[in-house]
Amino acid sequence: MTTITTLALVWGKAWPILAALLFFGLIIATHEAGHFLTAKLFRVRVNEFSIGMGPTLLKRQKGETQYSLRLLPIGGYVAMEGEDGDSDIDGAFGTKPPWQRAIIILAGATVNLLTGLLLMTILLGTSDLIGTPAISQFKEGAASQVQGLQEGDRIRSVNNHVVRTEYELSYFMSRDKDGVMDFVVERDGKKVPVKHVAFETETVEGTQVVKYDFAIVGVEPGIGNVIKYAVLDSIAIVRIVVSSLWDLVTGQFSMSDMAGPVGTVQAVADTTSDAAKSGNLSRLLLIMALIAINVGAFNLIPFPALDGGRFVFIMLEGIFRRPISKEFQAAVNMVGMAMLLGLMVMVTFSDIGKLIS
Repeated sequence: MTTITTLALVWGKAWPILAALLFFGLIIATHEAGHFLTAKLFRVRVNEFSIGMGPTLLKRQKGETQYSLRLLPIGGYVAMEGEDGDSDIDGAFGTKPPWQRAIIILAGATVNLLTGLLLMTILLGTSDLIGTPAISQFKEGAASQVQGLQEGDRIRSVNNHVVRTEYELSYFMSRDKDGVMDFVVERDGKKVPVKHVAFETETVEGTQVVKYDFAIVGVEPGIGNVIKYAVLDSIAIVRIVVSSLWDLVTGQFSMSDMAGPVGTVQAVADTTSDAAKSGNLSRLLLIMALIAINVGAFNLIPFPALDGGRFVFIMLEGIFRRPISKEFQAAVNMVGMAMLLGLMVMVTFSDIGKLIS
């Protein structure tokens, strides 16, 4: 094997991973830019704007702010004066009114959600058809048709979970344990319950999964449908993120079912490589939208160290008309950060184990 051939093979493996890391860098950068720009809007002093964590690779001082690129592409931060402690310096974060601090804290996740919405809009706008939760036809001998579902039914709920999009339909059907589900469908303008619909199941890698025996209706991607379903699909992904986290907390899913930084980068890299070979970018756009919305939704969870947790402290200050102790906030956020880092380490080792196996 020649040196050129070897380099070509190495590059063929490496470039999708580099592309995936670049995408994560952009997600992090836009998140932190949301915090940074709103902080500047409200004249908050920003001491550092960092992309990445750990040792500094590059840094540049411009005005009051140091701009840094750090070694580990697993996050970033905007260090605002007085954010985690008392400060009398003009422009300190803590001296601003609660509503301004709330906007600054929520801006990062909001940018991620809007990025995901934009990607979803591009995906749907370039699709041949947009999927809907309505049944177009059944496979021959379909068990669900025999048990009450009909062509033209628009599925409104699965096991009491409201369904508005194809993603919610697929997700809530996949969560079912025994393949027997209760539906509410819209039929001839009326809501009709169809209970105890038993689907065939099969075992895949030790897990029982439902065999879908019907196809869904697709609609033309006009401007109205693209905007409508881009919004509905983005909201659906947020619902799925929250539901999945609840399933993890309640033991419905195990740690091995989660994907951390390594697994997600590998998934994006594989999808990027497949898209380059096939020339079809739809799956890549979908996974990028999923990640952007996931990052935004996750950061809004009211957990210490996350933006949602910091927002709770600001809300409490507004309710009780007195600031929460900075020392208490710092201690709570430190514990939360330690827990999140521990979770990330565990999931990363799980990802590595999956890659090795």
